[in-house]
Amino acid sequence: MSLTVSDVVLSLRGRDAGDKFFVTGVEGQFAYIANGSKRRIEKPKRKKEKHLEFILRPEGRVAEKLRSGEKVTNGEIRRALADAVGAESNEGGMHLG
Repeated sequence: MSLTVSDVVLSLRGRDAGDKFFVTGVEGQFAYIANGSKRRIEKPKRKKEKHLEFILRPEGRVAEKLRSGEKVTNGEIRRALADAVGAESNEGGMHLG
């Protein structure tokens, strides 16, 4: 499955291995990822798709904003990731606010 903007992914390699991120952009075999804390939306990490594992494709306000290109704050990304990780681990849900 190829990654798209707003997907939630898990980093498999590198210093950030084990961390979860939103995909903020896709360019060829690379994805740009941000989590709002270590990797802020203003300076996303460029990472090969093969070093990322797809977790879920969320539906919610933050995901819609990322897909439409609207401005998203780092706080919104942090909260949405926390909700996504909690929902995914508890019940496998995919609703992000």
